[in-house]
Amino acid sequence: MALVVQKYGGSSVADASCIKRVAQRIVATKKAGNDVVVIVSAMGDTTDELLDLAEQVSPLPPGRELDMLLTSGERISMALLAMAIANLGHEARSFTGSQAGVITDSTHGKARIIDVTPGRIREAIDQGHIAIVAGFQGVSQDTKDITTLGRGGSDTTAVALAAALEADVCEIYTDVDGVFTADPRIVPAAQQIPRISYDEMMEMAACGAKILHLRCVEYARRFNLPIHVRSSFSTREGTWVVSDPYTEGTEMEQPIISGVAHDRSEAKITVVGVPDKVGEAAAIFKTLADAEINIDMIVQNVSAAATGRTDISFTLPTADAQTALGALKKIQGQIAYESLLFDDQIGKVSLIGAGMRSHPGVTATFFAALADAGVNIEMISTSEIRISVIVGQDGVDAAVAAAHRAFDLDADQVEAVVYGGSGR
Repeated sequence: MALVVQKYGGSSVADASCIKRVAQRIVATKKAGNDVVVIVSAMGDTTDELLDLAEQVSPLPPGRELDMLLTSGERISMALLAMAIANLGHEARSFTGSQAGVITDSTHGKARIIDVTPGRIREAIDQGHIAIVAGFQGVSQDTKDITTLGRGGSDTTAVALAAALEADVCEIYTDVDGVFTADPRIVPAAQQIPRISYDEMMEMAACGAKILHLRCVEYARRFNLPIHVRSSFSTREGTWVVSDPYTEGTEMEQPIISGVAHDRSEAKITVVGVPDKVGEAAAIFKTLADAEINIDMIVQNVSAAATGRTDISFTLPTADAQTALGALKKIQGQIAYESLLFDDQIGKVSLIGAGMRSHPGVTATFFAALADAGVNIEMISTSEIRISVIVGQDGVDAAVAAAHRAFDLDADQVEAVVYGGSGR
């Protein structure tokens, strides 16, 4: 008997018929002799609708109350799913994040999991029940308030619970058949990846691939927990995210490039005319860190000899841009920079693959493909297994398609299928 943790995204439980279909899949897993724990997201676009409603009531809703509102979406879907399972003759018990023992810090809107104490979940399993847990939420260790983990946090809930329960596998169900070499909505010829490493999946998630949440992959790598990404709309084998997908016996050779990811949710800020003195860059980025803003790519120009000043550009989530601009304006007198420039019409395109470590010429091929597609590069960032560039937002699709073709990632015949909507 195995312990299987399954997570179903919003598109998988979008309406009553979807919930019934998911219930049948869960019951089938139970009938196969497995213990089952299920994590669910809110139905369809419920979270977006609740956010819109909150904005109609208040332009700046208090974080505590916004979390209280948003967590209601998952409570609706978990209760309905438990009812659907009961209708199939099996007993299911639903739990909120706090009831499931998901303990977080006190940061509303993007809390981090500190601990998981799944006593009630274990008790339900021991009694032969199917446990259903509301994803995306927990309870603050300090304030005891309800918290949310940020968008995509249900993935993290699933992997954290799976690790705490020492599950055999965590299955992440979505609206595509697995992880693809590019977004099938942009590149219909994208291929499904049978197996991928934690490191490659983390880079893809960090670079905008929305199939898995970054923190969930980090959690899985820490506990060496296999993740199986698959569709809730088909029975096909999905993508396995594991520590070493290229070991003997898998009949797989490590590819040079695993995939092309893109992200349209970033903006660029340029701090113009920063005095080229020791500590000025540190002061800028400490200010941003104190505002709890994550920075992605950074470029500093060569100092102009005539003025002794330089420009520093960086990218960050668009949602944090106004907070960052406000924080930087407060220290203009301290640093004496000249001005701030803001650009939210950008996109990031990234090439990811562990094989690029041992293959020269990857960068040249990538940049040549973008040039042939008429896409201008604004910023460049690299890691051992990733090359990222910032381009104009209107060039993102062309850049992704060009890079995908340049590294022979296009499938010969079968096109990728997107079963659900735009959600997970």
